[in-house]
Amino acid sequence: MDSINKSLQFPTLRGLVSGPQSLLTPLHLGALCVALGVLTPIVALIWQATQADLSHWDNLMTFVLPSALKNTVLLLAGVAIMVGVIGVGSAWAVTAWDFPGRKVLSWALLLPLAMPTYIVAFAWLDLLHPIGPLQTFIRFLLGFDSPRQFRLPDLRSLSGAIILLGLVLYPYVYLTTRAMFISQPAHLLEAARTLGCSATGTFFRVALPMARPALAVGISLALLETLNDIGASEFLGVQTLTVTVYTTWISRSDLSAAAQIACMMLMFIFFILTLEFYGRRKQGFSSRSLREIQPTRVQGWRGWLLGVVISLPVVLGFLAPVLFLIWESAKRIGDESPISSSLLSALQNTLSLAAGTTLVVVCVSMLVAWSARHSAADNAMPGFRRGVMRLASLGYAVPGTILAIGFLTPAMALDRWLADLLDVRGLPLMSAGILLVICCAMRFQAIAIGALDSGLGRIPPSLEQASRLLGENGAGTFARVHFPLLRPALVSSALLVFADAMKELPTTLLLRPVNFETLATLLYAEAARGTYEEGAIAALMIVLAGTLPVILLVRHQMTRRG
Repeated sequence: MDSINKSLQFPTLRGLVSGPQSLLTPLHLGALCVALGVLTPIVALIWQATQADLSHWDNLMTFVLPSALKNTVLLLAGVAIMVGVIGVGSAWAVTAWDFPGRKVLSWALLLPLAMPTYIVAFAWLDLLHPIGPLQTFIRFLLGFDSPRQFRLPDLRSLSGAIILLGLVLYPYVYLTTRAMFISQPAHLLEAARTLGCSATGTFFRVALPMARPALAVGISLALLETLNDIGASEFLGVQTLTVTVYTTWISRSDLSAAAQIACMMLMFIFFILTLEFYGRRKQGFSSRSLREIQPTRVQGWRGWLLGVVISLPVVLGFLAPVLFLIWESAKRIGDESPISSSLLSALQNTLSLAAGTTLVVVCVSMLVAWSARHSAADNAMPGFRRGVMRLASLGYAVPGTILAIGFLTPAMALDRWLADLLDVRGLPLMSAGILLVICCAMRFQAIAIGALDSGLGRIPPSLEQASRLLGENGAGTFARVHFPLLRPALVSSALLVFADAMKELPTTLLLRPVNFETLATLLYAEAARGTYEEGAIAALMIVLAGTLPVILLVRHQMTRRG
């Protein structure tokens, strides 16, 4: 996220071509092309919006945009409050207090990250259906026989969307703020208590202000994911700007109007990133004491009550949906043909898409990270290096819907040119799924760029120099020195990208070839038809893939704490 928010610094043309070491090498030009490739969809989106016929704008402003804009603002505000309260509260609880289940909850609170928002909405819509298991059980306890006698409020509402998205996205705030709470020197809190401040006052006056940068980062990530969501919002009947972009393009076949609405979403992204930047500015502290906060023991029924309360986000955001999916999948497996041909085809397509995206991302990210490594080693134009890194990582901050719409215009032009060149009918790149892979790679390459850049930064330049002195060329040095040391970063980033590509819904919905279904789009179609039992196995497969990043995060946390 830091690579997105800081101002970009670009070298002048004179700086590129002059000096003792020119930056116009194939390596640096390749990295620059990658960065400009990520910027191309955004520029194309703005151009597409300016070319639109404004005759339909009055209709959009009167009947479509006011409601969508209001829902989006309220959804973002509600999710920000909910993830802030749950994330900060749970992070402080497991840091400052010792209660039954604390050690398990310290990593279990990350588990909702494995759940895509649309799967949580899919599961809870069936769980809370008027004739679903939960409401049926409640009516049984109360002695009612019919939904007409008793039913819970409808989950399909703006408040329902805020609650479900908050239960899934709070780990972003929990992860960032807990890391900050752990690093806070204990003597600062002890000094506040010595001066007569209560435990609550110490938290709000000392601990929370010092964690403000982490809180800003976590909430910004959660809000960007909220803007990217399309499945949960549509399932829950909330017409957001993202859903409006999708329906305007798909249902009304109006790409220009969709581009105009997407440009409005870009303003939201800029606003979120600006708030995140101002939330982090001029915030820093240092201390000679590295003693961490020692948790206070909470005994008796208060400790058990605290453990139950802190576990609720895990139960509601992960455990209950997963148990529902397992139950529905078990019922489906009991049938004569539990796995249909469409599910097998969707699984094959999902694995192919994820594998292709991962391969492209790893190769492209290695190019960008290696270029940055050589620029840093040569002390050549640090502004150029930072600018390329930030531009290449920009795709992760842009919702998949916006990226897909902006990507479509230049990609289709290239596809038509290639079809004319090869004298073939149709759109070869689109029909082969290559455009989908490229767009997904643009969205997720920030993950691998950050991991590989950090990995290369931990390799001392002296190792490379020693290899060169022993007669190895550049390729041999990379194969014998850098690659073995980069293997953990490569594997972890590849797993993260693979899992995210399997879960990706907006980009896949908009750019997939004809009759191309992934597990995510299959689940989306089944939920739209109301056939939840058909999509349970697909959803469970996606959740299993989503646990990979969480396992890596837990291992990283345990390694650091150990």
